[in-house]
Amino acid sequence: MEHPIFKKIENSKKIDFGDVLTQSYNLFLKIWQQGAMHTLIVMLFVIPFLILVYVPIIFMSFAAQRYSDPYYYEYGSDYGSAMDFSIPFIIIYFVVLFVLILIVQTISLGVNAHFYKVCRIVDMETGEPEGGYFDFFKNGGFVKIFVLSLATFGIAIAAILCCYLPIFYVMVPLQLILPIFTFNPKLSVNEIVKAAFKLGHKHWIYVFGLALIAGNVAQLGILACIVGFIFTACIVYLPIYFFYKNTIGFDDVTSTEVAEIE
Repeated sequence: MEHPIFKKIENSKKIDFGDVLTQSYNLFLKIWQQGAMHTLIVMLFVIPFLILVYVPIIFMSFAAQRYSDPYYYEYGSDYGSAMDFSIPFIIIYFVVLFVLILIVQTISLGVNAHFYKVCRIVDMETGEPEGGYFDFFKNGGFVKIFVLSLATFGIAIAAILCCYLPIFYVMVPLQLILPIFTFNPKLSVNEIVKAAFKLGHKHWIYVFGLALIAGNVAQLGILACIVGFIFTACIVYLPIYFFYKNTIGFDDVTSTEVAEIE
């Protein structure tokens, strides 16, 4: 039996662009502190990841410069084969890099899913406890989010391989995957992706416009010595939250039910 969310998507109506932006601004004034905390938590995982990515690259670059110097080595039978070791190293590097990307993306999705839950609590003034930043990883949630992360990564790579143009289409459904998962955690990964593409296809131009405007506004924080981005980064999620609210809605779901994952 098809999940009710698909019927809601079919019956969803066009949103008021201006209302969504106004609602997003008003909610940002209430939630910017929570947004900054979520951004900082994600950065705590992203920064070590970047270090792990770039340190080997710097090492390989430095090594390549040394190995290309004819005065660095004494001539011998192994001269000219000094870089042979780099082939297995590069293979291992990219395998580890792929795994790390998925892990960091999984953590980011889980933390930002909690931010969407906080948005709902503050917006609707339910008075419910916000819970922990990693609530969505409990009860098998990490595995589900990891699979969801793998699916989104695969979709994005497939779109890029198709001459880049499809990425402009799939970026809209990919934006909707997280709120659909957050407020419908019992859906399977396949159902979440299917619902995201169905909703994104129907309202593509609206979501694309909202994401474009919110993304540009969020970048303004960089002008404040980059530190300001910590406080403005959460803006990108707010229009998507209100888009979801105005198209699919929440019914009578509670934040406790939102945090439950099969």
